[in-house]
Amino acid sequence: MKSVELLIERVILSSRWVLVVFYLGLAAALALYAASFTLKLAKVFLNAFSYSEAEMILAMLGLIDAALVASLVLMVMISSYENFVSRYDAKVDLTWLGKLDAGSLKVKVASAIVAISSIHLLQIFLNAAQYTGTQIMWMTIMHMAFVVSAVALGFLDRMSLKAH
Repeated sequence: MKSVELLIERVILSSRWVLVVFYLGLAAALALYAASFTLKLAKVFLNAFSYSEAEMILAMLGLIDAALVASLVLMVMISSYENFVSRYDAKVDLTWLGKLDAGSLKVKVASAIVAISSIHLLQIFLNAAQYTGTQIMWMTIMHMAFVVSAVALGFLDRMSLKAH
């Protein structure tokens, strides 16, 4: 019976390597997103002198938004691998990684989502003529839901740190 229990534990522990497929998929998606970003950047460069000030601000906000999304994907990939699959080789300097446990990662992801949502909401406000008042209201409510969720996650993370 003990050998069956040991086998089950080994299978469960080894199953963490299945997560690598997800992280490699995120890396591939990040590469595609980088290609998409490059095309957006080229479009901004080509049209930079024909854009109005508002169009230029919207274009830059789009680039900032893309950089935040890419950073979020990378942060999730690296820290999740470290937390759930395996430690990185000692030759790689990722000292900041030790500070990202599952709880703090959730707070950082929520904060990044709030930042991305803020940029999106600013883009909507700058293009307010293209939206109805109801659409703007719902976008603002959704943004506030993200803000409240991030604050709640931060509060819960802080409470759990105090408990330890």
